Amino acid sequence: LTGAGLLVTAVAGPVLLRHPAPRPAVGADDSGPPRRLSGRARRLVLLFGVIALCTAYGEGALADWGALHLEQDLNARPGVAAAGYSLFALAMTAGRLSGTALLERLGQTRTLVAGGATAAAGMLLGALAPTTWPALLGFAVTGLGLANIFPVAVGRAGELAGPGGVAAASTLGYGGMLLGPPAIGFLADWFSLPVALTTVTLLAVAAAALGYGARNANTRG
Repeated sequence: LTGAGLLVTAVAGPVLLRHPAPRPAVGADDSGPPRRLSGRARRLVLLFGVIALCTAYGEGALADWGALHLEQDLNARPGVAAAGYSLFALAMTAGRLSGTALLERLGQTRTLVAGGATAAAGMLLGALAPTTWPALLGFAVTGLGLANIFPVAVGRAGELAGPGGVAAASTLGYGGMLLGPPAIGFLADWFSLPVALTTVTLLAVAAAALGYGARNANTRG
């Protein structure tokens, strides 16, 4: 993988460097003192950070617990169980690659809401399906749903507060990657792993609801 990455960098790097970064339009120069954000803008940046956290929670949960759920609860063979996260990651990759077209077609708010609803339905199937193959399908649908929520949420935070907004939302979002696996573990100990995994559904619904609630956040303040 490292060799492939270096090869891609060697080929793509010079091509990308030949194209200068876009300059801000006249009157949009941010080289002066940082703008002071309003309280509303700060709250919205926090909200988009929470949306990103909801997405990363699901990623962390499936990365650490998806295969165990398939093998332990659904009696899948180890190879099939390992394919669960692979399908999730492959679906998420496909969703990210098609994200620009989706955003152009649906817009940011609809992308957030549709992604959250899709992920919620997929994870509900993945967690509660009685057999392996529907659960694998649920993992893949979850990956498609979560694919564009994180980048859209971080991008919206950047529109509101510039680089600081991106940093704040990203930091809060990646906290979900740390929170998800231990939270699932504790809940699995108290209840069961399938029940614990349904919390990914709940947070996906929360991301969709928060995204809809922030539909008018389109200016920096």
